[in-house]
Amino acid sequence: MPVIHDITLTISETLPVWPGDPPVQMSQPFSLARGDFCTVTRLDISAHTGTHVDAPAHFIPGGAGVDALDLNVLIGPAWVTAVPDVPEITAETLAALPIPPGVQRLLCQTRNSARWARGETSFTADFTAVAADGAAWLVEHGIRLVGVDYLSVSPYEEVIPTHQVLLGAGVIVLEGLDLSAVDPGAYELVCLPLKLAGADGAPARAVLVER
Repeated sequence: MPVIHDITLTISETLPVWPGDPPVQMSQPFSLARGDFCTVTRLDISAHTGTHVDAPAHFIPGGAGVDALDLNVLIGPAWVTAVPDVPEITAETLAALPIPPGVQRLLCQTRNSARWARGETSFTADFTAVAADGAAWLVEHGIRLVGVDYLSVSPYEEVIPTHQVLLGAGVIVLEGLDLSAVDPGAYELVCLPLKLAGADGAPARAVLVER
C-alpha cells in the first residue's frame, strides 16, 4: 500500500494569513447542536488562504484563472528538496542542490516548515522565499510547478518580481505547504485547487504519495 503524506495546512480561525487578507472566519448558520435539521458551515476566506495555488491572473494582466490550470501539471512525479537555512532561495542556492535532471515539480523544504510543526499562529515576515534570480533559474531548468512551505513564494519585501517571473512563464505556484513530516526525495504529487471561475488562486488539498 502506498503511504500518503498530507502536506496541506488545516484551515481554521487560528491559521496565519497574509497581512491585509481577511482572517479566516467560520460560522454555522445551521447547527444540529442548536436544534436545526442539519449542520452547515459558512467559510469566509481569501483565495490565498493556507495551502493554495496561484494562477497567472494573480500578477499577470489577462492571465488565466485557476480553473484553467493544467491538471497534468498539478498531478505527477515531484521532488522534495531540502534547502539550507537561507533567507532567500537564489539561483546559486538552487544550482547547489541535488535536484535530479528532468524534475518538473519541485517542492522546497525550508526552515519554514518548522513553524507549522510548532503550531505557530502569527504571521512572520521572516520566511524563506524564492528570489527573482531563483525564479529565473527554475524557469530556465524546466520547472513547471514550484511549491514552498510558507504563504508566499516571494520574499515579503519583494512580492512582485518572483511572482511575475514564474507566473509569466506559466509555472504553477503552490504556496503554504507543510513539509515538516516528509523526507527529501521522490514522490507523486496530487494537488487539486478549488475550481473557482476566473479566480487568481484557490485553496487546495495537496498530498504526496510514497510508493
